[in-house]
Amino acid sequence: MRHSHGNDTREVILDAAEKLFAEHGVAAVSNRQVSEAAGQANNFAVGYHFGTKSDLVLAIVRRHVPFIERRREEMLAEIKGSSDLRDWLACLVRPTVDHIASLGTPSWFARFYAQVMTDPVLRKLVTDEMMATPAMQKSIAGLGRFMPIWPKGVLEERGDMCRQLVVHMCAERERALQAGSATPRATWDAAAVGLVDALVGLWTAPVTPTK
Repeated sequence: MRHSHGNDTREVILDAAEKLFAEHGVAAVSNRQVSEAAGQANNFAVGYHFGTKSDLVLAIVRRHVPFIERRREEMLAEIKGSSDLRDWLACLVRPTVDHIASLGTPSWFARFYAQVMTDPVLRKLVTDEMMATPAMQKSIAGLGRFMPIWPKGVLEERGDMCRQLVVHMCAERERALQAGSATPRATWDAAAVGLVDALVGLWTAPVTPTK
């Protein structure tokens, strides 16, 4: 019973932290504020259950990753052997979009992720965590077979553009849905189609030589 109660407390803290980080940014929210929002009388509850703020951020990410990974594994099985760039880009985009859609409205994961990406230390921490999963590695390897022969710097730049586009477009859509504002696409599924369209264009766009 004690162990179960501990798990319940952790989940409540994770819920509160994800929402606060999404709405205010990670740096602006203290562990004490998270504890209070989670209804914990002990202001040191976050440190007791998770350790540092970085540990708390990673715990939030790790709560979502298994669902995203499972969806990516399903997609990889569906496109096995595909020679279509679009299929492989969809494997990068759709698992995350599908997961956010499954959370309902309101949700905070997309905005939490976007906030984390603005912090250099947390960005590397979370990116390394997200990129290290077996299904993600298979997706990247599959996508690599269709990448143009560009200088390393160009490939890294386009990769950053892709990440920023997906992360922040999802965050903007999540924010608009909570506010009841109009969105460019009617559904998350349609939003995923638009993102994949954009990424196909990004990866097939010419590179202009610069001095």
